[in-house]
Amino acid sequence: MKNEKFTILEGLVSGGRMRYNRRVAEIAEFHLPKHKVLWGFYVKRSVAMVERLRTVYQGGVGEIVEKKSRFIATVRLVESEEEALTVLEAARKKYWDATHNCFAYVIGERREPVRCSDAGEPSGTAGRPMLDVLLGEEITNVIVIVTRYFGGTLLGTGGLVRAYSRAVQEGLAHSRLIEKMYGVRMEIQSDYTGIGKIQYLLASGQIPVLDTRYTDQVVTEVLVPKGQADRIRSEITEGTNGRAKMRETEELYFAVLDGEIIYKDALSQYKTLKM
Repeated sequence: MKNEKFTILEGLVSGGRMRYNRRVAEIAEFHLPKHKVLWGFYVKRSVAMVERLRTVYQGGVGEIVEKKSRFIATVRLVESEEEALTVLEAARKKYWDATHNCFAYVIGERREPVRCSDAGEPSGTAGRPMLDVLLGEEITNVIVIVTRYFGGTLLGTGGLVRAYSRAVQEGLAHSRLIEKMYGVRMEIQSDYTGIGKIQYLLASGQIPVLDTRYTDQVVTEVLVPKGQADRIRSEITEGTNGRAKMRETEELYFAVLDGEIIYKDALSQYKTLKM
């Protein structure tokens, strides 16, 4: 579901005088009428999509040992809090005998909501450092659970922070991450005279080509990042003297991994909520 960007005129009372501050609030997964009062604020709706998202393509498991304590980091792709909690429950069942099952997750295009838990470790020594790693890497739609088996030696506050942070980094290192781009699926129709120029422009712009069909005309199907669509359209129009016809068929997220174009269901083909 698309995120919505709202411009809010917020009235603040200070010293008996009314001041107005304009701020932008980005709220995910809500559909509001064009104008609506929300929590006493005036809201004007406009749509905005995040053009690039870093996320998990294939989860993994990494492990470190610190003074005989084992820290096992499990990384999974999740796309809702419900999925995150399902993965967490599965981890608790699998590692039922562990000393701690700490977690952190980040959901959504705007990286909201976020949650973390120390799960019995001293406050601020596990969940928050784990979350800081995810936020620092700018990863979303991810949950990391770090399972600890106590080795008999106390690590201290600093030692715990370093161990949990390093465990998350190890889990990410054993996972495959991708950068999803928001773009448009576009069909370009041209005669054989203009196809060479079109192919040159697409290659120069590193635009992924999904398919090329040769009949009496040449139809090339491409995925263009949203921010480049106008430029590509203009360059092709100019390069073919206006002979090429272009049609946008849909907007979607896609990624390019090891030269392979990944989009739609393939983006989550490795998602599993099991351990």
